[in-house]
Amino acid sequence: MSYHTGAAVTARHTLASPLLAALDIGGTKIAGGLVDTEGTLLHQVQLPTPALGSSRDLMGTVDSILDLLAQHPRWASVRAVGIGSAGPVDTEVGSVSPVNIPAWRGFPLRSEVAAHPAVKDLPVVLGGDAVAMTAAEHWRGAARPYRNVLCLVVSTGVGAGLVIDGRLHTGPSGNAGHLGHISIDFAGRPCPCGSRGCLEGIASGTAIARNAAERGWRPVEGDVSATAVASAARAGDPLALHAFDRAARALAAGIAATATLVEIEAAVIGGGVAQAGDVLFAPLRTHFATYATLPFTAGTVLVPARLGTDAGLVGAAALARPALALLSGPTAH
Repeated sequence: MSYHTGAAVTARHTLASPLLAALDIGGTKIAGGLVDTEGTLLHQVQLPTPALGSSRDLMGTVDSILDLLAQHPRWASVRAVGIGSAGPVDTEVGSVSPVNIPAWRGFPLRSEVAAHPAVKDLPVVLGGDAVAMTAAEHWRGAARPYRNVLCLVVSTGVGAGLVIDGRLHTGPSGNAGHLGHISIDFAGRPCPCGSRGCLEGIASGTAIARNAAERGWRPVEGDVSATAVASAARAGDPLALHAFDRAARALAAGIAATATLVEIEAAVIGGGVAQAGDVLFAPLRTHFATYATLPFTAGTVLVPARLGTDAGLVGAAALARPALALLSGPTAH
């Protein structure tokens, strides 16, 4: 993660019950929240991401979220701001270039947030959204028992983060664990990232819905989302089951490769697609057993994430905890 620390340390930094402000920025929504130092989400707001907006339109929505948060009675207790953004990100310089937000390429998000009037005296910490989810699950969720764990978000895209030896491992630019954009099909379809055959292009919710439709699946009531495909799969539709099986196989290969490379104890899977339950997890565990065959990978456990839709905001707050510790000492723990 990277930090932008304001010059002033105001009276709000000495209040007894510090809070963390959090921003969760994705391709469909921009959310904000207030989180206490125990990881409890106390308040949240959200607005849709402007689908065709310019970079300033997008930042205007972020500013609106911050305006709404600043109206909360406990805003004066906020001591640091964490941002989890769709990536790639560059935490060294504080910029973002989300694959699914074309208007932002090298956008200086950290400094733009730091310039907001309600934020100008606060440390601002930027990280990728999947890294934020990983931080959340390791702090308060299903990854908490493990010192070496991979956490995945399987939703509109596929993101991931790593905890190695009990610590969040982000890499120099904040993108370590960017599992959705490893190539698992050399002859696969081109990916918006510029590569080909990426895991995200097979296993994301968007890919599941597309794969089902391409094979002839048709919804009963016009809903063509991955959620509808999951419902059809639970009802036994073979085309829907095939789409989830293909996604599960791709995820299994990616997780097994990660387990081989860095030796993890568990993989925690969250995001909207993971809400399909056994429709995803049953074939995932079957395929994983065929890829994770080495003694040190075979014992890797696959578990669902615990924090659900709160993970993005709790995780963004988790990214900011080190900054809060610098200001507040033991109150951050």
